[in-house]
Amino acid sequence: MSKNETSTVRIFDRQAIELRRKRATTKSSAHDFMFQEVAKRLIQRITDVKRSFGLTIDLGARTKHLKQMLSKEESINNIISLGLIRDLKDYDLVGNEEVMPFKGASADLLVSNLVFHWTNDLVGTLIQCRQILKPDGLFLAALFGGNTLTELRQVMIEVENEISGGIWPRISPLIQLADAATLLQRSGYNLPVADTDTITVTYSDAFSLMRDLRGMGETNATLARKRHFSKRGIFSQVAERYHMLFADSKGRIPATFQIIYLTGWAPDETQPLPLKPGTAAQRLADALDSTEQSAGDSAKPKI
Repeated sequence: MSKNETSTVRIFDRQAIELRRKRATTKSSAHDFMFQEVAKRLIQRITDVKRSFGLTIDLGARTKHLKQMLSKEESINNIISLGLIRDLKDYDLVGNEEVMPFKGASADLLVSNLVFHWTNDLVGTLIQCRQILKPDGLFLAALFGGNTLTELRQVMIEVENEISGGIWPRISPLIQLADAATLLQRSGYNLPVADTDTITVTYSDAFSLMRDLRGMGETNATLARKRHFSKRGIFSQVAERYHMLFADSKGRIPATFQIIYLTGWAPDETQPLPLKPGTAAQRLADALDSTEQSAGDSAKPKI
């Protein structure tokens, strides 16, 4: 075991993650809408980059959608997909996204669709991705952010505290946007960008939402999760409270999914560098069409 592996705080149970993904593959077509939708959004971001890519890696392939969409793009020539489940034929290589089997400086584009929120060492994984990329190679990943399932988290905490007098981590912890941006910068990428989308899905009840989460392989896999059966009636009360607090006029409940996108480039001497302070050709106040004020004053719009 390497020094990095021994020093990493383990939050997630990787064996449980593999088991959940394996179970999800048997019924993925009924629950893979989120992977499909986010794959479309990743493709749009790739097409916004006006360049061609040689070797492209679909890292942690949860479904076949991303690779299929990538293969339709004329700017992408050679695609290799890496997935976790050994007996699934939807991807080319079997491997763990925490320890990747690729040579350094071998890929032009590395894309990951809703995988990295399950890694124990996100910085280490991001660094590996940068090392796999050729100079000026593009890294693009989507992962669930901290506002995901905010309604379900709130209801779970309230109900379990009332019934049990305590709280168990029933939903996996997820990264916040600001933290994701910091980690991307720490990992050595040039021109790093972290931004976010919110996708709201409505359900007839909380049980339908939980069935979708199981079908997606996205149920709790923390090492600290509760290992024994819950008290009778807790999930019925969760469903009732969820409906009471969040149902719309048609009786449907919302579920929020925050998608964080990470974009960065492997360093290359041809890339533009940020301007030094005081060297900009145009003042920010002019660009914003406002009057520059001293520190502590608010800028006033020009009339």
